[in-house]
Amino acid sequence: MDTDSDRDLLCDLPQSIIESILVKVPLVDAVRTSILSRKWRYKWAAITELVFNDTCLTSGHDKSIISCNLVNFITRCLFLHDGPIHKFELNTSYSPASPDLDQWLLFLSRKDIKELIIDIGEDDWFRAPSCVFFCPKLTHLVLVRCELNPPPNFKGFLCLKHLSLQQVIIPPHDIEILISSCPLLESLTLSYFDSLELTIRAPNLKYLNLEGEFKDIRLENTPHLIGISVAMYMTDDIAEHFEQCSGCNFDKFLGGVPCLERLIGHIYFTKYLSIGNEQGNFPVTYQNLKFIELYQVSFEDMKELLVVLRLIVSSPNLEELQISSSSITTTTDIYDLEFWERDWPADCTFGKLKIVHMTDFSGLPHEIAFIKFLLGHSPVLEQMIVAPTIYVTDKVVKMLIDLLTFRRASPQATVKFIQEPL
Repeated sequence: MDTDSDRDLLCDLPQSIIESILVKVPLVDAVRTSILSRKWRYKWAAITELVFNDTCLTSGHDKSIISCNLVNFITRCLFLHDGPIHKFELNTSYSPASPDLDQWLLFLSRKDIKELIIDIGEDDWFRAPSCVFFCPKLTHLVLVRCELNPPPNFKGFLCLKHLSLQQVIIPPHDIEILISSCPLLESLTLSYFDSLELTIRAPNLKYLNLEGEFKDIRLENTPHLIGISVAMYMTDDIAEHFEQCSGCNFDKFLGGVPCLERLIGHIYFTKYLSIGNEQGNFPVTYQNLKFIELYQVSFEDMKELLVVLRLIVSSPNLEELQISSSSITTTTDIYDLEFWERDWPADCTFGKLKIVHMTDFSGLPHEIAFIKFLLGHSPVLEQMIVAPTIYVTDKVVKMLIDLLTFRRASPQATVKFIQEPL
């Protein structure tokens, strides 16, 4: 076969096909295709996705030389590039100097950038230049460990659909303005924020991921939210704030998300929702909520228990429930077991619940009563999995006997008692 003809055929492929090939290999290898032939010399320079990571690093032991080589490689790639750049990702353990990063971002702001991801250095921070706020076609923005100050003339990211800010320093008022200035925003991640009181207004938001020391979270105008994951870290300052705040946190956070399909609440989430929550009528029904996962729920705190019950009773189509328990004592009225007969009607049923998984189970009275309640009111339950905490070895046999004797509304329900090894 004629090798030259084969090369011509490869070179004559449409640019879109060549680009689809080049973006699937590490960028450093895509650049190396320039040595294949004269026609291939600048084929790589037209690809619209540039991903710089540690595969672009040269080998060696001198970090300053490795970092300098990386900076030179990125600079050459950008200034030799011909055409629009729709995606730029910089994900490396080596941090470029601020002037270099500022120069790259200014260049990208003029290249129709749509997706921008910056995650550099494990301990280094950078300050995003103002040009980042003037990328009108931006749809995807991920910034890690940076300082962000929107300029006064910032009009918003009108095309942005995905925003992820992790360990970002930004004035509290500005983060709210930034979010509300993205009318098409569908996915929002805020991680490692400290002592933040946050109100989120995002009419098209579908997915929300929050992690940090939040004093207060209010969801307003978020009618299309379908997925929420929240992890709240507690400090003495935040604990004091919780004791002093007024209003119902459950209503402020979950009162306006009727389309919710999936809810994950990590540490202190149920504690936060319990503040101001009272037993009574539940104004919102979550018709689409099928999966709930809650971590470190204190079954010794009746207010937290009421949060769990409110969630599952208000979710008629719930299919899977996962709960891990916490054994931190917070109240003295933990043995009011008449609560289950007195305050919850006998005809309460969970008609779609199929799977329940409880971990760190310690055999507290309300834990046992909660499991009994679910078994007796879940007519299509298929599997109840209970994993005790490692600290209750002396109660294991009694707990197992109790679980096996409870009435089951579902004839096919199985109870699995899984003890983790020490």
